[in-house]
Amino acid sequence: MSTLGLYHPDDTVVHRLPAGPKVLALVGGIVAITVFVRQPWDLLPAALIVVGAYAVARIPVRAAASQPRPLLWMLVVIGAFQVVFTGWERALIVCGTLLLSVAAAALLSLTTRVTDMLDAITAAMRPLRRIGVNPDRVALVLAMTIRCIPLMSGIVRRVEDARKSRGLGFSLRALAAPVVVSTLMTADAMGEALAARGADD
Repeated sequence: MSTLGLYHPDDTVVHRLPAGPKVLALVGGIVAITVFVRQPWDLLPAALIVVGAYAVARIPVRAAASQPRPLLWMLVVIGAFQVVFTGWERALIVCGTLLLSVAAAALLSLTTRVTDMLDAITAAMRPLRRIGVNPDRVALVLAMTIRCIPLMSGIVRRVEDARKSRGLGFSLRALAAPVVVSTLMTADAMGEALAARGADD
């Protein structure tokens, strides 16, 4: 079972913080990293903050390490592309920013119940009803997005396990094709379930 994005119950300071400020802190932190990081060593303060937050939240090392694991192959591809076209320093900056952003977002999920996050976002968007935005529908989309993170990780892991059980070597095409097919089938099933519940009205 994938532990990506799953709530880890505890009674730490990070867990007790309201969902709204944590969401704002996440968005502000990602924006700050994107704007202010210009050299690879500029990532160190952000990395220390993220690691410190995990420590304060008492997230087990195994659970923390499993969060970015599904994205490692993507980071390798992005890093190789950046090294070839922009140099190793830019590659470190881009991959480091992505890794810290995913780790921070995962910490939010690990320390905040999904219902609390959605309630905070729905409340914040309620004034937008005046211009035609439906906060409940936005909350539904966000809930599905959050749910799909561990779901996609599980699909990739099942495909990898099937490949290994057949004794096949690694192939990006052999991995991508089953993942895409399984993802489309899952999306189709979720769409039918939502339609049956009137979510497309």
